[in-house]
Amino acid sequence: MTLPIRIGTRGSPLALIQANMVRAALMAAHGLTEDAFEIVPVVTSGDRIQDRALAELGGKALWTKELDRALMAGEIDCAVHSMKDVETIRPVEIAIAAMLPRADVRDRLIGAESIEALPAFARIGTSSPRRTAQVQALRPDLRVVLFRGNVATRLAKLEAGEADATLLAAAGLGRLGHHDVGVAVPVDVMLPAPAQGAVGIECRAEDAAMRDRLAAIDDIATSVAVKVERALLAALGADCRSPVAALAMCDGDAVQLSATLYAIDGSAQVSGRIDKGADVGERLAADLLARAPASVRALFAG
Repeated sequence: MTLPIRIGTRGSPLALIQANMVRAALMAAHGLTEDAFEIVPVVTSGDRIQDRALAELGGKALWTKELDRALMAGEIDCAVHSMKDVETIRPVEIAIAAMLPRADVRDRLIGAESIEALPAFARIGTSSPRRTAQVQALRPDLRVVLFRGNVATRLAKLEAGEADATLLAAAGLGRLGHHDVGVAVPVDVMLPAPAQGAVGIECRAEDAAMRDRLAAIDDIATSVAVKVERALLAALGADCRSPVAALAMCDGDAVQLSATLYAIDGSAQVSGRIDKGADVGERLAADLLARAPASVRALFAG
């Protein structure tokens, strides 16, 4: 393989940290030095446009399409993604080749000790349909205000009084060194987004040498869990507008999958869990859609 290996990434502070994590893992796995790699920041549409919700702008492809183009043009050899931001159906020319060990999957609430502790009619900042639905299911009185931007931007908006509280992924906060910011929300209160906490690396499907290099850093348990969660999304026909929470847990060869589908305003929901067997994502999706009220089922195309 030609060196340096060019690692494509978004240019946000968190994305660059994750790209450096991938570089460090590849260095350790293959006995390479830092100068065997080049980290290539790519500006995405999602980074450029910050004043509207993701669902209004074309969905998760806003985080991936520029990196996809650079990958297919041969400008980078692999691309690093937060897997929760990667659309479910990917181009056949691109392979998800590896995932790093998954970090904390939970959300952290910043601005209060708990959802219950927020004052009546408090404003909570988020752009996530899942978080919006979950918060309003727990506290219908809370008002949701749009929060877009990287972690620092959202924390600055909170500090400036644009909201009373916000929710951020524990994994991202931890990677940025903010381990003590906010309070972790238990998964039995708020299930995370599918693939939350997972960092994935893609390459060209035909690039056998790069796929082999990346396979050496693949965390099997994370890959299996994220594959199951993404299979659920695919079977549901979910997109960035669909309020869905899911978490797969691996125990040896067994996979336990839990998921909840919501109405947009959290006024209705349907939950389920499958503990074992093949095709757990597809089977749980079918079960949830069969039991979902019309206000929930209408948000999914499965």
